[in-house]
Amino acid sequence: MSQSNIESVLHEARVFPANPQFAREARIGDESLAALHRRAESDPVGYWSDLARSEITWHKPFTQTLDDSAAPNYRWFADGELNVSYNCLDVHLAEHANRTAIIFEGEPGDTRRLTYRQLHAEVCLFANALKARGIRRGDRVVIYMPLVPEAVIAMQACARIGAIHSVVFGGFSAVSLKDRIEGAGARCVITADGGRRGGNIVELKAATDKALAEGCPTVESVFVLQRTGEPVPMQAGRDIWWHEAIVGLSDQCEPEWVDAEHPLFLLYTSGSTGRPKGIQHSSAGYLLGAKMTSRWVFDLRVDDVFWCTADVGWITGHSYVTYGPLAAAATIVMYEGAPTYPDGGRFWSLCERHGVTVFYTAPTAIRALMKLGEEIPAKYDLSKIRLLGSVGEPINPEAWMWYHRVIGQGRCPIVDTWWQTETGAIMISPIPGVTPTKPGSCTQPLPGIFADIVDDEGRSVTTPDAGGYLVIRKPWPSMLRTIWGDNERYLKTYWEKFQNKFYVAGDSAHRDADGYFWIMGRIDDVLNVAGHRLGTMEIESALVAHPRIAEAAVVGKQHEIKGESVFAFVVCRGARPTGDTRAFEKELRDWVTEQLGAIAKPDDIRFAENLPKTRSGKIMRRLLRAIARGEPITQDVSTLENPAIIDQLRGLG
Repeated sequence: MSQSNIESVLHEARVFPANPQFAREARIGDESLAALHRRAESDPVGYWSDLARSEITWHKPFTQTLDDSAAPNYRWFADGELNVSYNCLDVHLAEHANRTAIIFEGEPGDTRRLTYRQLHAEVCLFANALKARGIRRGDRVVIYMPLVPEAVIAMQACARIGAIHSVVFGGFSAVSLKDRIEGAGARCVITADGGRRGGNIVELKAATDKALAEGCPTVESVFVLQRTGEPVPMQAGRDIWWHEAIVGLSDQCEPEWVDAEHPLFLLYTSGSTGRPKGIQHSSAGYLLGAKMTSRWVFDLRVDDVFWCTADVGWITGHSYVTYGPLAAAATIVMYEGAPTYPDGGRFWSLCERHGVTVFYTAPTAIRALMKLGEEIPAKYDLSKIRLLGSVGEPINPEAWMWYHRVIGQGRCPIVDTWWQTETGAIMISPIPGVTPTKPGSCTQPLPGIFADIVDDEGRSVTTPDAGGYLVIRKPWPSMLRTIWGDNERYLKTYWEKFQNKFYVAGDSAHRDADGYFWIMGRIDDVLNVAGHRLGTMEIESALVAHPRIAEAAVVGKQHEIKGESVFAFVVCRGARPTGDTRAFEKELRDWVTEQLGAIAKPDDIRFAENLPKTRSGKIMRRLLRAIARGEPITQDVSTLENPAIIDQLRGLG
């Protein structure tokens, strides 16, 4: 079925103009944004060259901006030399040494603050510890840690000596960790005795030991941070405590100057089928994208306190915790634990106590907090927040409106951002103070990003609200360079669909009459219902707009007449309905029919206490698809926040 037949059935007409007061003080105004777009459109390569020269401190300036001789394996600024850690830390010491770089709060309530001078010293100390264990430029280092400052210190230390880090989210199992260590060929693992989440200890060292006992012959050293104080076994000759490894070392470490294209990190996407993909990012291009989008999208200023709630195990935590904001000399907040521990006010308490001004989180977290009611955030002073952001998946209009009204108190711009692990940095987003916003739309591409929506033949879809493949027509500096060790898979996954002409994001989307982009979900999350191609996100948005529904996830189930039918898993506000739920199911079907049309109404509705989510908050829709279809579950479920949810959902049928 042609993707050009994907239909948008979501009708969202609300528009929120830019806040005039915010616009008066914004980093980018109407005229400057228009000028950036004009420059990028008239000379894309020159546009990126200008930014790279002005925003990156080079050890050796580049002379060639874009090398497309081996396209789509593009190279940017290839003959230049730099160091990413130097650009995040050293460049600020003359002017901002005493500015707070990191505000940390652990789940138990312990707090720490690190200035840029202190962070620089800690990074240098640990970089020297890595060097003392023989880690050099090009070596791969796996980082498997809780969300504590040492995770950022470890990443920056690797960048400082030219080692390539691969962060593995602390919620992954020993098996998943082993796969990623072996995939990267890592010489070293950096972990902790454990981390804290939801009142529990996550046993990271135990998982590391299990992974290494089952393989991973390349690993020679394991650094262990003492976080929980719980006893853990230490293998002589291999394992060393972090605090012991830095004793007697210098807090100065000359940066290793590397080529612009030197790999900064690998980040394995877990996926639900097939082996994980090691997304490879460069040094200079990635840094440029992370820094510029931090400044532009979040309007970062000297006195801002920026909190991106993502774990460093995901790309959001790389770009908007570890690299982008620090390159922009911002103050960042890090929080170790769960958003609702010990209660649903933890996020808002953190915002109040640490004076958060820019808050960036996922729609899943927003919906979970929304489910708890408005009374909880109302207890806290959120008046310092001036900008809100959303990341990770399309945000449904109902959650957008709650975020705007309850958390932003009707005055804060919301930047709904679209991007991916592969893109490295935000691609489509409002510019606060300039772009009028619409609940549920990521609005328009940033300057220098040439996004389009095309049909199966690669032709632009120009009819408003007609959907297709989301593609990027021209290369950009922060794009992935390849899949580690498997360039053929890189070509096949992202380029072959349209003969290498443009990058294929794997998302379906449509544009409205104003040219705003609306993400409809992954291409493989599009349902074919009686010949109609429907995006799951729109049906989920309609369900969540019902006053009794807090969350929803929609999948397709095979249907002998329709091809596919709509199967909805829903979480209610308050207790899950029991007994005869047919009347409520009919109410929801009628609601969806009224919101979207009869074609979108669910054939099956299953009421659940919760949805299966990874520890990063993403709903595992492929797992739900298997449950809906009665199929065996074959995908990796080690990242589930609550593995028992599988049996619960099966038992509801």
